[in-house]
Amino acid sequence: MNRIAFSFLVALLAGSAFAADLSDAQRNAIVERIKPVGESCVEGDNTCAAAPATVVSAEPRSGEAVYNAACMACHSTGAAGAPKYGDAVAWSGRIAKGMPALYATGVGGVPGTGMIAKGGCMTCSDEDVYAAVDYMVAGSQ
Repeated sequence: MNRIAFSFLVALLAGSAFAADLSDAQRNAIVERIKPVGESCVEGDNTCAAAPATVVSAEPRSGEAVYNAACMACHSTGAAGAPKYGDAVAWSGRIAKGMPALYATGVGGVPGTGMIAKGGCMTCSDEDVYAAVDYMVAGSQ
């Protein structure tokens, strides 16, 4: 074995010995730092029953406020094929389908496109999404 490989092996073994000398508190701190940010809970699973729920806004927000917070990123730029706010041509076919269809799209998303449920705003109530749809339609006719 050459000197470089031997030195590397010695350094590796020394590092392993250090890791084994961690206290329980140090190990727990490491586990806490590297645990997943979010956890998936299945209904009826008592092990995660205390997991925090997503908080939906208590009071309905204005359509403009919801648009600015959740919709503008795509609907102001046309990202992922989103119809731009104010583009009457892009919105005309959608508006022709009726408001119930637009509300359903806003709340449920459109499979196979960039439009995800509630535009990704999981703190928005359905009414918040409806208000944002109303705002975009009113500004795009």
